[in-house]
Amino acid sequence: MSEISNGNDDTPSERTAIKKSVLNTAPQLTSRWYYPRRYVVALMAFLGFCNVYAMRVNLSVAIVAMTTNKTVTNETGTYVLPAEYDWSTDVQGVILSSFFYGYILTQLPGGYLAAAYGGKRLFGVGIAVTSLFTLLTPLFTKYSLYLLVAARVVEGLFEGVTYPAMHAMWSRWAPPLERSKLAMISISGCYIGTVVALPTSGFLADYLGWPSIFYFSGAIAYGWSVLWFLYIKDKPQNDTRISEDELCYIRSTLRCQYPYMKVYSPIPWKRMLLSYPVWAIVIAHFSENWGFYTLLTELPTFMKDVFGYDLHKSGLLIALPYLAMGIFVVLGGYLADRLRSRGMLSTSRVRKLFNCTGFVLQTIFLLIAAHSTSPLTLVVCLTAAVGFGGFAWSGFGVNHLDIAPPYASILMGISNTFATLPGMFSPVVTGHLVQHKTQEEWQVVFYISSAIYLVGAIFYGIFASGEEQSWAHIESGFFGDDDSGKTDDLPFGEASCD
Repeated sequence: MSEISNGNDDTPSERTAIKKSVLNTAPQLTSRWYYPRRYVVALMAFLGFCNVYAMRVNLSVAIVAMTTNKTVTNETGTYVLPAEYDWSTDVQGVILSSFFYGYILTQLPGGYLAAAYGGKRLFGVGIAVTSLFTLLTPLFTKYSLYLLVAARVVEGLFEGVTYPAMHAMWSRWAPPLERSKLAMISISGCYIGTVVALPTSGFLADYLGWPSIFYFSGAIAYGWSVLWFLYIKDKPQNDTRISEDELCYIRSTLRCQYPYMKVYSPIPWKRMLLSYPVWAIVIAHFSENWGFYTLLTELPTFMKDVFGYDLHKSGLLIALPYLAMGIFVVLGGYLADRLRSRGMLSTSRVRKLFNCTGFVLQTIFLLIAAHSTSPLTLVVCLTAAVGFGGFAWSGFGVNHLDIAPPYASILMGISNTFATLPGMFSPVVTGHLVQHKTQEEWQVVFYISSAIYLVGAIFYGIFASGEEQSWAHIESGFFGDDDSGKTDDLPFGEASCD
């Protein structure tokens, strides 16, 4: 296996000096009208994740409308129409979790395919196919409960590739000291999408009927996928709209960080899976998703059971925590990169600071929320509890790119496989715990999430790292890149950056 140089013959000390200079030097805009293409990618990814989560959470609102009696008033009087579907809480838990049965299966394959073939097509196809099944959901539901469950499983299969695919994109597009910021801009779409989808879905269900929720979100997502395929490229060097300055900046910072490459290297599975920093990411990702998925799928039901909020009102209130998280995700990414670029803290300390602070604050506010008797106090506490998860994402959420950039999409596939388990089990556990729909039963749900957050903070604080691991450095490079000698198509290949 041949080793490919980046074309530099600098000594190690010279390369260190160059690295410090290059990593902290962003290009000046060549035109006042030019907007860096890496931020265009981030914006499109943001909108893509908005659609991903809108299609994921729509059923959590629709199922309330589908299983609730409806009061109708006309000139002859007031009537109570029975619920369209008489599903028990256990059945509803299975329906809500069915998405994740498919989602978990494509995390590792998605990471492998993204590493080998690039993330653009995988991300676009995943969202496009999900949008088609979302459009067909009312038809499937009309004919069979089993068809509804099957459709959600298929949606999960195709959405499962989205996170690994975007990590593959950022391994080629994101300069090292902009990783947190760019990745968090895109990830914030998950929460802003939730913010928009929850109240919008409640409004659509009230005025146009629950099927309109799926028609609306599916159509918008399909339109986005068309734009994604037209305007986004897998690699900066393939983008005809990128400026020469920006292309040189991206490629020189990445090439500077990884001065030698091997291509077609075998994936170091054993060392990867025995790495404590990898498991720190896995445990943190699982912990964050347990609380997030529990609230994501169950909050509409909780607000109805405990406080009797109607669907439209609860949709507006439930959106607030995810608005806070969307803001904190972007803010956390900006602050994390600021601390690193100014040399105030090492990458390891930055990741631990943001992750553990986020988890501890989430634990505190969830415990307060568990004992809240006032709707206002509850909403404030849940907003803070979910919102501070945005800081945690600037810890574990970008850490894959720190410890093993060539295998970032595969690591995201591994961590998100485990982080999908909460989506499968938390709705089922909640369904069993809240048989009588009392506040005391819901308190237990919050206690479980708080304990998991705390365990995640401790484990990550002890074992996480922000440094590239030896097994990733030895096998460095991008799996699936061409070793034909044409460096122009390689992620860290030579650019004309004189």
